[in-house]
Formats: sequence, structure tokens, C-alpha cells
Amino acid sequence: MEQKQRTRMLVEAGLSIAIAYVLHFVVLFQMPQGGSVNAANLVPLIIFALRWGGKWGLITCMAYGLIEFLLGFKFSLHFLSILLDYILGYGAIGVAGFFRNSRSGAIGGVLAGCSLRWLCSVVSGAVVFAAYAPAGQNPWLYSMIYNASYMIPELVINLMVIVLFYTRITKGLQRR
Repeated sequence: MEQKQRTRMLVEAGLSIAIAYVLHFVVLFQMPQGGSVNAANLVPLIIFALRWGGKWGLITCMAYGLIEFLLGFKFSLHFLSILLDYILGYGAIGVAGFFRNSRSGAIGGVLAGCSLRWLCSVVSGAVVFAAYAPAGQNPWLYSMIYNASYMIPELVINLMVIVLFYTRITKGLQRR
């Protein structure tokens, strides 16, 4: 990658992170022990991943997760929670960049990224936040249900935006 292209990519990564972070303040629903449904805050990160590919998408989304942790409200300072909920969880969204050659690929990428993010949060919830599960309930099942309750609506919102604006997004992606 030549210097001019690398500079452009870094600027776009920074802008994607900044726009995603601003959009995360538009909270549609907040869960009591962490997690929320936001107004398509993952879309800028998904677009970046679709434009620059999976490798750079993963790195940028992991950087976003770290920034989200450092600047946001912390529900836990446990190392596994930081790693799974923020760095790997948000980093998983960058997987969309590996599926970037078609509308169905983009849809598959968003589904894969959001599913991996959910999986990271389920593991974190079952291991770190097991005490929040109601008495007698399996912490793994509780974590699956709890995290799905806000991540499914989050997936639907972000996927709808990508699908509805896919043609415009791809036109923008071609202008390198």
C-alpha cells in the first residue's frame, strides 16, 4: 500500500471510529447491567471494513472497542470483560470486511460480525457476570438471553441500514 493510500485509510479509520462513537450516544434502549440498542452506531465501522477489507476492519473495530471502553461507562474492570466485551467483541464487527464483494456477502459479513460479538459477550457474561443470573438459572443460558435481548435489535437496525443503502455505499466505496 502506497503512502497516500495508507494516509487515506488511517483518516477514514479515524472518521469511522469518531462517527460510530458519536452515534453510540443515541441510545434507543439501555439494559440494566450493560449493553444498549443504539442508532446504527456500527454502520460506519461496517462500511470501513467493507471498503478496506477484513484485516483493517478488525484492527479499526478493535481500536473502537478500546476507545469505547476507555471513554465509556464501565460495568466491569475485569480483564476478561475488557477483552471479550470491548476489544474482541467490537473487533468482531470488522469480520464484515472479509465478505465485501456483494450485497449478500455484506449481509453475511454483518451477520457473522454481530454473531461473533454476541458470542464474545455471552462468554464474558457467563464467566465474569455469572452472579447476575437469577438463583437457580444456568449463567450460560442467562447470558445468551440477556445479550440477545439487545444485540438482536442492534443487528436488525445496522443490517437494515446496510441493506437499504447498499447501492449508495458501494458507489462510495468505488471512489478511491
